[in-house]
Amino acid sequence: MAVNCQPLTVNYNGPVQITASAPTRIDLAGGTIDIWPLYLFHDDAQTLNAAISLRAHVTLESRDDGRILVESIDTGRRREVADWSAFAHDADMGLLGHLLRFFRAANLTMTTRAESPAGAGIAGSSALNIAVCGAMRAWTRSSWDDDTLLQIAMNVEAQAIAVPTGVQDYRPALYGGIAAVELAADGVRRVALDVDPVELERRLVLAYTGAPRNSGTNNWEITKRHIDGDAQVFDCFERIRDTAVAMRTALTRGDWPDVGRQVAAEWENRKRLAPGVTTPAIDDLFARARAAGAQAGKVCGAGGGGCLFCFGEPARVPAIREALAAGGASILDFHIEREGLTVGQPGDCPRPR
Repeated sequence: MAVNCQPLTVNYNGPVQITASAPTRIDLAGGTIDIWPLYLFHDDAQTLNAAISLRAHVTLESRDDGRILVESIDTGRRREVADWSAFAHDADMGLLGHLLRFFRAANLTMTTRAESPAGAGIAGSSALNIAVCGAMRAWTRSSWDDDTLLQIAMNVEAQAIAVPTGVQDYRPALYGGIAAVELAADGVRRVALDVDPVELERRLVLAYTGAPRNSGTNNWEITKRHIDGDAQVFDCFERIRDTAVAMRTALTRGDWPDVGRQVAAEWENRKRLAPGVTTPAIDDLFARARAAGAQAGKVCGAGGGGCLFCFGEPARVPAIREALAAGGASILDFHIEREGLTVGQPGDCPRPR
């Protein structure tokens, strides 16, 4: 659906402040296959993910001088301009600059903050994207539906990173929870899964390796190889698809040993996609985790750095955490997030979109 964005005019009386936040995610299985058009070549393609409580935050505040001020608290980036068109050649502002150009912002101070590390592979940019789009929807009192919001977020992020994006990451940010994202020729559908979030949470350890990754670059190389007919890449995606189907069944049955087996299978096939998916440092962390009792683990996102998660019985989780920390990883505390995008104003309780 096309959106005709006019320069922002806030019609509230007096100063306005709107806040929004959205969760990041752990991709459990089926990642990368969600990039268009790759999923069209694999019947029953799907990804499984769980929204987590490391959220991205944005605050919009009105001003009366026509200018735009953008400040990213966690990255230290700050930019003040006279007009949204100034972001056209401002590579440093990346996604935020592209979003402000799309919305043709004016009279606005935007402040952002991320709870996840930069380049963590847990869809922090997509969570921020959804938070900004949700805040702008409230700011403009727009009637855009969720499908339109998802389309805007996906397309603007592709403009920002200059390569195709996947479709899965915006959905946990928007809706929260544990879900399958079914990918087919007639559309993309999110299906909430009947999984006990506490039981899944008890078996997961999330850690940041200390090295950021660039998922756009990794995924684009894999996409090109797939489109060029690389038989190994095609076979990897077939196996990744099969693993996602099997893990979905295991999750909904509460068959935790089989969930662990499918996590292990996903990682073995994902490592075959490209040489940079794993590194000696990542391999060392997984070896330490296995020695401490982890049944399986995989890198989040495209790999090469960022976050990884390990899966094991709850009794082994403390030892797995200690082993990863001893190997130099930073343990990230989280819970499975049931709520997706929230938007509010000062004095409000954060409310669903």
